[in-house]
Parts: sequence; structure tokens; C-alpha cells
Amino acid sequence: MEEVRFQDSSAFREAAESLFLAEKAKLLAVLPEADIQHVGSTSLPRGLTKGDLDIQVRVRADRFAEAVVMLSSLYERNEGSSSTEHFRAFKDDGAVPPLGIQLTVAGSETDFFWKFREVLARNESYLQEYDSLKRRYEGCGMDEYRAEKKAFFERLMTTEAFKELD
Repeated sequence: MEEVRFQDSSAFREAAESLFLAEKAKLLAVLPEADIQHVGSTSLPRGLTKGDLDIQVRVRADRFAEAVVMLSSLYERNEGSSSTEHFRAFKDDGAVPPLGIQLTVAGSETDFFWKFREVLARNESYLQEYDSLKRRYEGCGMDEYRAEKKAFFERLMTTEAFKELD
């Protein structure tokens, strides 16, 4: 069983930002029209993180298939994640820090990662609640944590703070 561990994001911020800038340049070289967003806990000014870097690559619907091909040539597919006509996940576990790429169609039902970042960055109470969830699952199984994290973000999507970003 894979255990989840968290640390203060300040310990990873510099490495995550450096890798983000390098990956953004690489991604824009093959997908110049994409919107590349640093998302996930390392994108926030404070809070707890597993220590990985998450990047959202947002593309138009008519560019999604091409983007899947391009990203497949650069990264490993994240087989543990869902795949839809609007979403694919990729990863590079050998990167430092480990890298996750979420490819989404801009404006689709899966185009929410950047919104989560904005809501957490703008609302201290939601960030504290998210960090509290992480503390409760410290040392627990990754699957348990992911289920609770999913429920948290589903609830966050019903808030006014999230809806006003549409």
C-alpha cells in the first residue's frame, strides 16, 4: 500500500517553479496555442504538498487529439487516471520534483484544475480545510486520501467562489 506523506510547500516551491518554467517552455514549443498553468499545491503561496509538480495544459477542442499525440511523445501516460474526450493525464516520475500533466479542453467539464488553485489561493478557509484533510490522511493509504480529496473538490465546485470563475 502506497502511503501518502505531506510537507510544507515552501520546501518545494523553488524546485517546482524552476521545473514548471522549463516544462512550460518545452510544452509551448510543441503546443504554441496551449495555456500552460502551474496548478496543485506547489502553485499556492502556502500549504501542504506531497512534493510533486502539477501542470494543466489547456487546449481548444479541435487541438485536443493533436495535443494527446504531442504529450504522449514527451511523457508517460498516467494509466491510473481516467481518459475522456476532454481529459488525459501524463506523468514523469523521474523528474525532480515528480511531474503530473493534466491535459484538458478549455471550457470543458474537466477544465477545473486552475479554478481549484484560484479558489484555494483566494480563500484561506478552504486552504486550511484542505490542509486539515491532508493532516488527517498523513501516513494513510493513497487511495483513501484520493477518495477524500475527490469529495473535497466536488464540494468546492458547488461554492460561489468556484462558480464565479466561470
